[in-house]
Amino acid sequence: MSESESTTPTIGVFDSGFGGLTVLRALIDRLPMARFAFLGDTARLPYGSKSRRTIARYAAESAQFLVNEQGAEYLVIACNTASALALDAIQDAVSVPVLGVIEPGARAAAGASRSKDVLVIATDATVQSRAYAAACQALGLRALEKACPLLVPLVEEGWAESSSATGAVTAQVIQIYLAELTAQAAALGLDPDVLVLGCTHYPLLRGMFEAAVPVGVGVIDSAQAVAEAAAQGINGRVTADAGARGLPTEIRCFATDSVEKFERLGSRFLGRPVGKVQLVDLGG
Repeated sequence: MSESESTTPTIGVFDSGFGGLTVLRALIDRLPMARFAFLGDTARLPYGSKSRRTIARYAAESAQFLVNEQGAEYLVIACNTASALALDAIQDAVSVPVLGVIEPGARAAAGASRSKDVLVIATDATVQSRAYAAACQALGLRALEKACPLLVPLVEEGWAESSSATGAVTAQVIQIYLAELTAQAAALGLDPDVLVLGCTHYPLLRGMFEAAVPVGVGVIDSAQAVAEAAAQGINGRVTADAGARGLPTEIRCFATDSVEKFERLGSRFLGRPVGKVQLVDLGG
């Protein structure tokens, strides 16, 4: 192994779909010298409708693919459902460090909040898991969660541009969700000053959230929080020499189904072309 290879880590990033590409995007911005292998288990989504046991099996198989076949030395679980319900199973399945998306988001909220009351918006599966509430409670925060099921399909339809007519519809949906959530917080006597975006699709709507939250409420992008935590976790494995290679970031993308859709929509989440996505079969 050459010196540049020995000092350049390979980071595996896993999601049940392609929303986790927003996490990969943040990781690339924070660690441009790393190599990345991203897997979207698109054949078996949505994970949220599956049992905990099945989610754990799917996630462990995906993690093993990234570590055993792609050489990942560090694993980021860019899937809220898998992070909430299968993190222990993933850690047991591989021998490399594993980072989920929930704890970094909760820690970022704890660092930003003065009132120690926070709001969390996520998918129904993530909210039902109560994972964010538990992570926040462990850090001395009171968290009020809300499922926002309309937002993921709106993002995937491309209705995330605030200056467009379709974007205006999405902005209105966000305003309704936040109005309901802040009213509920007030009824419970909470004084939230932080909103956590607890879904990997939501970073594409961050500007809309920032425009819609009440004055004094900050927005935590969990993708950015994960990237910062990952950078801290592998900082001893990245050298200045590796960062100065002058080479473009190496990205390999894999999917278990719907490769064409991944290639078509993936650039929207990654902020750059995803390139040729390779089809892999992890079984049923």
